[in-house]
Amino acid sequence: MDKTIIARSAAEMEEIGANLAPIITNGMVISLIGPLGSGKTTLVKGLARGLLITDIVVSPSYLLAREYAGRLPLHHIDAYRVSTLSELAEVGLDELLPPQSGVTAVEWPSRVEGIVEVSDIIVRIELLDDQARRVQISSN
Repeated sequence: MDKTIIARSAAEMEEIGANLAPIITNGMVISLIGPLGSGKTTLVKGLARGLLITDIVVSPSYLLAREYAGRLPLHHIDAYRVSTLSELAEVGLDELLPPQSGVTAVEWPSRVEGIVEVSDIIVRIELLDDQARRVQISSN
């Protein structure tokens, strides 16, 4: 799949995530690449909604990871403060790449060598202005 979408609001970013959910299968890794404030977590909120998750999805920045139960378990990792795969291994998060059960969405995957390479779906978000984003979705 190769798709480019222009999102003009947070609601549209969330909808992009919700529209990804039907193609998500057990064991997938999704890399979310984009600058700070580009809507990565907002897109994951939509993905969670599409996976029938009713919990409120928040950024895992300080915890590194959060897990949510739904049609498939969703593991949400924020790798911004991590610089190596061994650091993820130290806290047991390497087991989620790929996950034994569910799907793993990784924000800032480029900060940890090898994550993008094992990703099934790569979402690149580019800021166009204060509201608009160019979202490129591709299969690895």
